[in-house]
Amino acid sequence: MYAVVETGSKQYRVEAGDTLEIELLEAEKGQEVTFDKVLLVADGDKVKFGQPTVAGAKVTADVVEHKRGKKVIAFKMRRTEGYHRTIGHRQDLTVVKIKNIQA
Repeated sequence: MYAVVETGSKQYRVEAGDTLEIELLEAEKGQEVTFDKVLLVADGDKVKFGQPTVAGAKVTADVVEHKRGKKVIAFKMRRTEGYHRTIGHRQDLTVVKIKNIQA
């Protein structure tokens, strides 16, 4: 059984036991989180599509840790004007472990 969940304006395909890195959540380490925006639930040949979400479907997960992602460098340069600028960014992430999917 798997589901497609939306969180942080991104969609993730999840199964029970999966570990995901998602956008930062306001939850503490060890706390249980519930995702209500379930877009699709599939169990073998049975597939339920949501319009836009599947009614009554929930995915529960435990927060494993909070961390920061890999550093991304944005470098801008105009060669004849002596202009160059370096900007770095690190995204805050939450690592969650999926417990179960309720359809």
